[in-house]
Amino acid sequence: MAVHDLTDQIRQEKVAERSPLLFKRLPDRLFTPLASANRFQYWSLLCALHAKRFGPEAPLPPSRGFLMREITADIAEELQYQDWAPEGDDVTPATPLAIRANMIFNRLREAGWIRVDRVGVREMVTMAPAVAQFMNRLVEFAHTGPEFVSGKIRSIEANLKLLLDESTDGSSLQEAARQSRALLEHVRIAGTNVRDLMLEIGRVDATGEFVRRFFDDYVERMFIGDYKELRTREHPLARRQEILRLAAHVQQTPALRTRLLQWYLEKQASRDPTRAEAMFERDIQKVEDLRRIDEYLDRLDDEIRRANKLALAYLDYRLRAARPLDELIGQAIDAVVKHGSQAAALAPFAPGDCIAGERLASPRIESKRPPTSGLRKQVMSAEQEARARLALMARDRRTMSLPKLAAYVRQQLGEADSVHSRALQVDSIESVRALQVLCAVTAANATPSKLLRASARAMSSGFTTVRMEGQEEQSKGISHLPFTIARTSKAAKGGSQ
Repeated sequence: MAVHDLTDQIRQEKVAERSPLLFKRLPDRLFTPLASANRFQYWSLLCALHAKRFGPEAPLPPSRGFLMREITADIAEELQYQDWAPEGDDVTPATPLAIRANMIFNRLREAGWIRVDRVGVREMVTMAPAVAQFMNRLVEFAHTGPEFVSGKIRSIEANLKLLLDESTDGSSLQEAARQSRALLEHVRIAGTNVRDLMLEIGRVDATGEFVRRFFDDYVERMFIGDYKELRTREHPLARRQEILRLAAHVQQTPALRTRLLQWYLEKQASRDPTRAEAMFERDIQKVEDLRRIDEYLDRLDDEIRRANKLALAYLDYRLRAARPLDELIGQAIDAVVKHGSQAAALAPFAPGDCIAGERLASPRIESKRPPTSGLRKQVMSAEQEARARLALMARDRRTMSLPKLAAYVRQQLGEADSVHSRALQVDSIESVRALQVLCAVTAANATPSKLLRASARAMSSGFTTVRMEGQEEQSKGISHLPFTIARTSKAAKGGSQ
């Protein structure tokens, strides 16, 4: 049984090395917001929260996290400048901003971007360390610019020289191997990027725009910042042979090799000698692969030469297609002025149907617009002003905001902890509208939809509603299913104090 378990563990480790278990470190629903219809808005919102709250450039966060209302306020502030497409029946463009902010907060919480921990009676918001690290990588990738080969080569050589010191462990070799592989990969894909760039520039119709994009957004600006200096003697790339010599020295020196293998055995291979030696040889091979960089650079040079030929052919075609008509017309006018009536003999064809005054373009006639009149001023009569004020007053009475709803509920509850909907006073426009909103909140609380229940909780400040069994109430001027309004524990505690 022990042998079977050991074999299964080794198999799982090999599978993990070949295809790393990404969702063992990250929540499995993390990419859900970034795959929705509002993925651009979610990404902008995550970047804003990362820069203001959770990123390395943000101020030092509290040890226990941020208050939930602070994060929802940040989300609401960002939503003011974004256009969100409705993703379901739960959210419409008319949904209040605070409710939308709470719903998006819950969406990010369910996806795993933010984490809510209860500290005492408060809910504190943090971002998991693995998620924060992944967000840093995403932001860094989005800001990726041209790589400088010189800096990579200097760093690889410096890490290999550190291995000659007895106090240095194998982490320097591992870092040199990682940078070597990243450098080769960047140079390798630069050729493909050049082809993609030419395909994108080829769709430009204006010749001036094509020239600007070709000479501005090219290799040094986008892919390799020191491309022109790669073939010079002073460039650090010329020291790649020294790097290969250091890698061979590390591999062939018994004392140095034993010391590094001991580090791999303790820190990386879980005390497995075979695995430690394999990891050591793999990192050495990554460094020795730098000898292939000339092959990748030659292929990059071929792609750039091919791109230059295509660009020159394109520009030559554009210049030939656009003939200098202004110069030809000027030469014809000079010939007429100089030779007079004999200029017709110099023309390739005689005047007539092909060339005649009637066939010339008519001069452009500039149309004059009449002067603009002044703005008309409309003066309201006393009756119109009174009607407008009455309309505004009626609209204000029909509008039910969250503070007005909370005040109505507090008035109906009084000193009691709960009240039945049958006992509510419905004797005004405001009370009728409050009863309508309470019915909507009750219906939302009774549904299985998490978004609707979250929206109902956001609208219920200090109270909650529970639907009761019974027939539909027909009185009070508005029919509704019976329900009970109960004061929440937080509101009850605040009231007692």
